[in-house]
Amino acid sequence: MWLNWRDQTSCICCLCVTCLCMQNTWAKPKAPNDLGVKEKQAAASSTHQNKQSLNTAKALSLPKLIQSKNAIYPIKALSQGKEAQVDLLVTILSDGSVDEIVVEQSSDPCFNESAVTAVKQWQFKPAHQGETAIDSRIRIPFVFTIPKAKPKTVVRELDDQPGSPVSALKQPANQKIKPNSVRDTRAKEDVDSDPILMTVRGHNDRYLLQKSSSDFFIGKDVMTAAPHQEGAEVLRTAPGLYIGRAEGPAIAHNYMLRGFDSEHGQDIAFHVGGIPINLPSHIHGQGYSDLGFLIGDVVHGLEVTEGVHKAQQGDFAVAGSIDVSLGVDEADRGVQISMSKGTWNTSKYKVVWAPKGSDKESFGAFEVSSSDGFGENRTGTNANGIFQHRFGQGKVKHRVLAVLHSARANFAGVLRYDDVNSGKVCFTCVYPYATAKAQNALANRIMLGYFTDYKGSDGERGEVGIWLSYDNFRIQSNYTGFQETSRTLEREAGRGDLIEQQNYTQSVGIKSRYRKSVIKKSWLKVSAEFGADGRMDMIDQTQSLLDAAVRNQTWDQRVDASIKAVDLGGWGDLKWYFNRYATLHTGMRVDALSYEINDRLGNFVPLTRPQDSFITGFRRSALGLAWGPRSSLELKPLSWWSIFVSYGEGYRSPQARLLEDGEKAPFSKVKSADLGTRFDLGSALRLVLGGYHTELSDDVAFEASEGRLERIGATQRRGLFAHIHSQPFSWLLGSLSATFVDAELLAPPPASAEEPFPPFKKGQQLPFVPPLVIRADIGTQHVLIDRLGQSALKSRFGLGFSYLSPRPLPYNEFADPVSLLDISAGLEWGILDLTFELFNALNNQYAALEYSFPSDWDPNNGLRSRTPMRHRAAGAPLSWMLSLGVKL
Repeated sequence: MWLNWRDQTSCICCLCVTCLCMQNTWAKPKAPNDLGVKEKQAAASSTHQNKQSLNTAKALSLPKLIQSKNAIYPIKALSQGKEAQVDLLVTILSDGSVDEIVVEQSSDPCFNESAVTAVKQWQFKPAHQGETAIDSRIRIPFVFTIPKAKPKTVVRELDDQPGSPVSALKQPANQKIKPNSVRDTRAKEDVDSDPILMTVRGHNDRYLLQKSSSDFFIGKDVMTAAPHQEGAEVLRTAPGLYIGRAEGPAIAHNYMLRGFDSEHGQDIAFHVGGIPINLPSHIHGQGYSDLGFLIGDVVHGLEVTEGVHKAQQGDFAVAGSIDVSLGVDEADRGVQISMSKGTWNTSKYKVVWAPKGSDKESFGAFEVSSSDGFGENRTGTNANGIFQHRFGQGKVKHRVLAVLHSARANFAGVLRYDDVNSGKVCFTCVYPYATAKAQNALANRIMLGYFTDYKGSDGERGEVGIWLSYDNFRIQSNYTGFQETSRTLEREAGRGDLIEQQNYTQSVGIKSRYRKSVIKKSWLKVSAEFGADGRMDMIDQTQSLLDAAVRNQTWDQRVDASIKAVDLGGWGDLKWYFNRYATLHTGMRVDALSYEINDRLGNFVPLTRPQDSFITGFRRSALGLAWGPRSSLELKPLSWWSIFVSYGEGYRSPQARLLEDGEKAPFSKVKSADLGTRFDLGSALRLVLGGYHTELSDDVAFEASEGRLERIGATQRRGLFAHIHSQPFSWLLGSLSATFVDAELLAPPPASAEEPFPPFKKGQQLPFVPPLVIRADIGTQHVLIDRLGQSALKSRFGLGFSYLSPRPLPYNEFADPVSLLDISAGLEWGILDLTFELFNALNNQYAALEYSFPSDWDPNNGLRSRTPMRHRAAGAPLSWMLSLGVKL
């Protein structure tokens, strides 16, 4: 059946008869002479000749195709009129399912994933030797073409002829495919008289690798559907995740996932290009994760694991983990230069270079941006560079990655609700005091990584890597106004609670993993994977109070410490594959964490006790073990329906300065269980539904007086989630997710003399956690004019919507809901690209952050208020950005 070629294209997919049949369970293929046909001759021979030769080998029969899924044409390649051929070597097991797929050769790498994704979903009648089903390997060339007119010959559909034998392409098996030279095979190649025709439209189907219903693979198509102000905002496409920024480009984003207010990242394990991002025992927050260095053009995909069920998930994987892969598809390779101008004197300049024909993981990108910011005291400057190169041939390949980031920003901090409502200060203003106007931050980071991958001929996979990181961070912030009193200087108070925090972290780490098949039966396949990772962090941190009115004089010291931390973890995972209908993963992870702390202000001598006779300081060490099982089960009653069950126990490492000498590090232990289902109808519709239960032994929340996270006790979360992904047409793509959670505090800290009325009570809803999070992304693209001059004129439109329901706050307060709508429209003509974007298009006045705590912003008032009040940091109002890009 031929389709309308304005919206559809076709791909001839002929199965070359290169069938290397294997005896028993995964035995080595017979020698060509034993089969009577040499591999080199198989693909060049006709079907009749193949059958005649195979008669000499105990009635050896070829595999037959009985069920298939259409391949999808990559959208960008289709819009650019690109064609290609991808040759796959595919192993077909004795039960007819597809196992290992290897890209033998390809004229354009951007087509590889589409071909591999399609074949993964095929089902065969297996090859037989006599009456015995055996494993086999065939060559499948995918020829992606865009026909100029409807062919006159009648070609049958793949799904209309179940049980048909594999066809042969009449070209030598060892013929080299030259890049950018693929022709329309139907018209110019001598093909078998009964080829297989498939329709292709562009689709990424890594969901086939799911271990749990809460595993999500976000491709480039979804990430680029809606506009984003900065590279890190592509993470908003992850189901259930909200990411926002309230304090400028030099401070990490705020993250919320599955009922966890992760602040700056303490509950989510982030990796970019294989390098861990979280910083342990950071002064501003445990697990601090600044993703401000990301450049959206080179973010290739997101592997989102919500919950804890994978053995490789380590420290900070409490709510889950997110792995960011980097790369540039062939359709986007070359040199891209863009210049952007926007509201509040915002400027952004970016260049991306990626040599055509090289590996998608080889590229360089540099970006610099600056803005005066909305309102007062919000100027910021940011510079980022990401450079990666993949090299090597054969079984062993190497990858080098370098990331550089530098940013500085001023910010207005938080404002009391009553001060805004009374008109004392405007919503986007800053308090008119030096201690408020001096709020700013500086961040610098460099990361280097070297990784080696191994792919064996029998399915073995291995990886080893080493990485280095240096980070320095400094922030001046004031949350409480004029409440603090010096512990160091007698009778000093009311000079402004401007907290200065400094953190310097030097890190080195290693990682390795190896996977190998250990059992290969007709009804059971078992593979084992083992890995280890480790890191050493050397941390120096300080916290002081500054008087901004007198050239930042230090009028109190709170923290001065050095920390040496070592984390060594090992894990193992067994994958049990039962005849396609069930897949079970069972694993375990063990981590050993050690700390050496030099707290130079420990055992501090208060001014009220001058008789104490010892030197200030507290040096100590600690070591602890964290271990937990990981497991997941997939049941697949039908090819389009899967049921998932998963369970795991993970941990979050402690803030080292809170440890006692010889203490077994008190990890925050998490137990996470998920149950869900997936309905996969291909690109037209994919629906995931599920529920989860999570218990955390020791949670944390923001403490305003210290400007950092503090313990609040044990918590639990029960939630439901839904995710829909649909691409009903080649020009339309949509994604929608919703997460609902009931988050409860189980064992808060009791009342004390210092805090007789604590902000948290047993059974209350967890502070700062929105019960409902919704995210929608929609993208369209069209060809407006087929030919305008020498090129087509193309258009695109994108929409992104985020919603956070009202969040509970301490002291029985609630934050206002947040609704954000972003819109983009663009035109592409030849090498030129013009994009216009609107952010917060509804111009909603919203709070990027909301808290409830005591503060006093009257420097002349001798009586300091201890009454808790709502505070908020303003979110950005309506803004626009106009970008012009050139692709060379």
